[in-house]
Amino acid sequence: MGRRFFLDVMLGSLSTYLRMCGYDAAYALDRGVEADDAILELAGTEDRTLVTRDVQLAERADDAFLIESLDVRDQLRELRNDGVDLSLSEPARCSSCNGKLVRDDGPAPDHAPDGKPVWRCRDCGKRFWKGSHWESVERTLSEL
Repeated sequence: MGRRFFLDVMLGSLSTYLRMCGYDAAYALDRGVEADDAILELAGTEDRTLVTRDVQLAERADDAFLIESLDVRDQLRELRNDGVDLSLSEPARCSSCNGKLVRDDGPAPDHAPDGKPVWRCRDCGKRFWKGSHWESVERTLSEL
């Protein structure tokens, strides 16, 4: 995915969905920033599209999506209606920290389903597989 996003402090759940769709989606609180100026600076220097619910912040950004909804499903609809592809593919981004995922050919975690491929985050080490959470996200996206 070519487009990179920076989500403000009000959109943490949305960042998880975007990451699961393969987007590089930085989240302000993961970076320890809350101030508008810091958010704008990071989005600009990292060449990211700002995603925010803050009208004034969106107006100050060079490239921004203004999200009006509170509910994450409605937020996803807004992005989809603005042309953002919201489909799942192979896991590519850590839903926790936004790090890149790599296939993990080592022994699967005890609680992972047998025979399911496992991915590991290069940054935080968390491991992922397509299980019930993946299926829930897939269902949510298909219902949009």
